[in-house]
Amino acid sequence: MIVLKSNTELDSMDRANRVVHMALGAVRHAAAPGVSTAELDTIAEDLIRSEGGVPAFKGYRGFPATLCTSVNDEIVHGIPSRSIRLEDGDILSVDCGVVLDGFFGDAAISVGIGDVNGVAAKLMNVTKDCLDDAVKQVGPGKRLGDIGEAVQTRAEGAGFGVVREFVGHGIGRSLHEEPQVPNYGQAGRGQVMKPGLVVAIEPMITAGSWRVKIDDDGWTARTE
Repeated sequence: MIVLKSNTELDSMDRANRVVHMALGAVRHAAAPGVSTAELDTIAEDLIRSEGGVPAFKGYRGFPATLCTSVNDEIVHGIPSRSIRLEDGDILSVDCGVVLDGFFGDAAISVGIGDVNGVAAKLMNVTKDCLDDAVKQVGPGKRLGDIGEAVQTRAEGAGFGVVREFVGHGIGRSLHEEPQVPNYGQAGRGQVMKPGLVVAIEPMITAGSWRVKIDDDGWTARTE
């Protein structure tokens, strides 16, 4: 069931997402060659708690950390570790969630470490374009398929793949709510968007095959 939010509830979600934005900004500033992903996780958790929030991912279905930190061929759900230190040329995906006053915020950024060029730089730029194109398709009367087609068209037109196994989602009093928001599809299809709908749009774009495999830790998803 899709839960539409009132203006008051949207204000609460806005506050939660502002804390997410602050945490991601702090992580972006700190991410550099030699820094471990565990250090970034501590920075994010300390900031979230200082703002009165709670890390949404920590303990969720057993996930052990505040952030998902996914490096290079890792797509999503990478676990921060003291043994993983960033290197020049890496691309880092940072996913962060916050609970504040009973509502969830959730967002991710990609960060280039040092000098990022070639396919990696193009991948990051195209993925950002995918997100921008998707956001333009959001509005009352539009359909979820409009979002999926926008992402897929941009990504595949640039020669990249679109992950199918993971999708965006609704969000509110729960981290994951209906509806699912795929990054592929056909415009004019799917659920009609109505005022009060809140979704997390999460384009996951790959160089090469869009198929994924899961590491032995049960969480980290990387390109096949």
